[in-house]
Amino acid sequence: MNRIQNKLKENKKILSIYFTAGYPSLNDTVSIIQNLETSDVDMIEIGLPFSDPLADGPTIQASSSKALKNGMTTEILFNQLKDIRKTVSIPLIIMGYFNPMLQYGVEAFCKKCQEIGIDGLIIPDLPVDVYSEDYKSTFEKYGLVNVFLITPQTSDERIRFIDSISNGFIYMVSSASVTGSQSGFGDDQKYYFERISNMDLKNPQIVGFGINNRDTFKQATQYAKGAIIGSAFIKFIAENTVENIKQFVQSIR
Repeated sequence: MNRIQNKLKENKKILSIYFTAGYPSLNDTVSIIQNLETSDVDMIEIGLPFSDPLADGPTIQASSSKALKNGMTTEILFNQLKDIRKTVSIPLIIMGYFNPMLQYGVEAFCKKCQEIGIDGLIIPDLPVDVYSEDYKSTFEKYGLVNVFLITPQTSDERIRFIDSISNGFIYMVSSASVTGSQSGFGDDQKYYFERISNMDLKNPQIVGFGINNRDTFKQATQYAKGAIIGSAFIKFIAENTVENIKQFVQSIR
C-alpha cells in the first residue's frame, strides 16, 4: 500500500505542508523536508516551480520565480531527492504543472518518481478526463497516487467522477481564488465543507487555500481529514531559518 494511503488510515487530522523546491536557496530542498518530518508534519508537497503558475497566489508565484532564478529544474530536483528515503519516511508528493512533466516525458517522470520514493502527484492543469483516458494506467504502473482538485463550483457529478478514479485523497480547494488570498472561512465555505462531507465520498478530503494558523486549520479539519498550508509556510521560511521550522508547525498543531 502507498504511503499516502497508509497515512490516511491513521486516526488523526493530517497536516500537509507545501513548499517550492529550490527556495529560498537552491539547495534547501532536502533540509526543509527533513526538518518538516522531525517537526511532526504528516505529508509534504514539493512544488516544482513553473514560469506560469496559474493557480498560485503572489507568495507562491514569487517563490517559484526565485527558485527558477536559483537554477531549479526537474532534473536538479530529482537529483536532490535521489537519497531522500534514507532519512525521510512520511509521504512525499510533487505538485507541479503538466508542461514540465510532458517535456521530461510522462512515463520517464513517473518512473523517476517511483525510483526516488515519491508517493503521489498533484497536477492542477491536468484535466481529469485526459488523465483517466491517457495517463491513469501509467501512474498506477509506477505506484503513484494522483490527486485532483475540487472547488465550491465543481458539480456533484464531477466530484463523484473524480472520487471514482482517485485512490488517495481529494484536494478540496476552499475557494475559487488563488492560493494565499484569504483569511479565515465564511459561511459559504463552511457550507461547502459540509456539502462535501455529506456526499460520503470513498476518498478522504484535505482542504487547501486559506489555511495559515491554528484557527483556520481547526476550521478546515472540522469536516475534512486534513489541511494543507503553503503560502504561510513559504513566508515563514523566507523570514526565518530552516532550523526554525518546528516553531511554525507547533503554531498550527
